[in-house]
Amino acid sequence: MPEPKPHLPNDVSIESLLAIFYAEQTQLATFQKSPADQVPEPYARLLNHTSHMTVTVEEYYQDTVDVRVLRSQFKQRDYCREIILSTHRDAKVVQYGIVRLHLDLIPEPARSEILAESKPLGRVLIERQILREVELFDLFRIACGPTLAELLEVPQGTLTYGRTALIHCNQEPAIELLEIVAPVAPVASST
Repeated sequence: MPEPKPHLPNDVSIESLLAIFYAEQTQLATFQKSPADQVPEPYARLLNHTSHMTVTVEEYYQDTVDVRVLRSQFKQRDYCREIILSTHRDAKVVQYGIVRLHLDLIPEPARSEILAESKPLGRVLIERQILREVELFDLFRIACGPTLAELLEVPQGTLTYGRTALIHCNQEPAIELLEIVAPVAPVASST
């Protein structure tokens, strides 16, 4: 008898992603949905797009990024991980994330590379030339709770922005994402 097809998301729930690693979500941060036109620069440029965050933060910081997996776990056919990305040159933390991958939809050898936890997800998908499409869901204004503040090396309560997104691999909804950029200096107005 064939195995049933896994339930695949058609939406990305921030609550569901946070619950993977946080019983009390405010330990990480507090989240407020933000319309795209209310996300200031450079956050809008960093988040309001349908590209891989790996590429976006590398372009912004003019440096490659390295991944550090803080925690990971398997739940049924899903692999979940909590990560930070930091610049290669000076190890500056530039992004925090929670990822849920539906492993059945990630072909080899990309699956093994992702599970090795040594490369950013976006880099693996790009290098392995997996047909992919990034679908942006929501943008958030975020106040750092104790855990996120420590990881991003900022005071608790510091404001930053993030997003939820879904990566379709080979036209299937394969990867759910929560991506939070480290606080950056605002872009000066040109008035």
